[in-house]
Amino acid sequence: MKKTVALFAAASMAAIAAPAVAQEAGDGTFTGPRAEVLVGYDISKAGSTIDDDVNEDNDQSIDGVNYGIGLGYDFNAGGVVLGLEGELTDSTADVEFDGADGEFFGLGNVNAGRDLYVGARAGVLANPDLLLYVKGGYTNARYNVNSSFDGDEYRAKIDTDGFRLGAGAEYALNTNTYAKLEYRYSNYSEAELDFEGEQPDLDLGETDLDRHQVMLGFGYRF
Repeated sequence: MKKTVALFAAASMAAIAAPAVAQEAGDGTFTGPRAEVLVGYDISKAGSTIDDDVNEDNDQSIDGVNYGIGLGYDFNAGGVVLGLEGELTDSTADVEFDGADGEFFGLGNVNAGRDLYVGARAGVLANPDLLLYVKGGYTNARYNVNSSFDGDEYRAKIDTDGFRLGAGAEYALNTNTYAKLEYRYSNYSEAELDFEGEQPDLDLGETDLDRHQVMLGFGYRF
């Protein structure tokens, strides 16, 4: 966590200093509304406060492919590109559970579900076609519980709330289309168990779950 914050702080300082040497955003290349598709690598891991090193065979993580869509709006603020954005993604990450053995990483026997994100970003031009940026915001992710009781499948979802930080590079293929590469770190510190049916939801209190993602995106500006 400390390394992630240090990395984000360094990237932020670079983004603030860069306008002195970066070119002005021209011709609206990185301005206006945009829509994009996303795909990448996704890993959820137990945070430092719940990490368990007793069982060396338990890596306490699940990973898979993350995919989804994003919407955003960017504008030029005097050489700095500022934007608002939102995402809806899903993931194939799943606990490998076999009897008493499983990669329990703090939430039990689960698979990753949908992830909602809303936030902002700020960037500068490294050249007229390349935007370097940092981002941050709120994320709400679900993890689906895999279990059964008395022969019946047990259905519930763990609803988690947290924050996301990230940094990336966006390249303008032309005035309307772009591709980007992005790393982001999310931490979920609150969780609620949501049951299907009439059973009331259960507040799980504080948790500690880290999520790392490396994403590729392709988008269109309107």
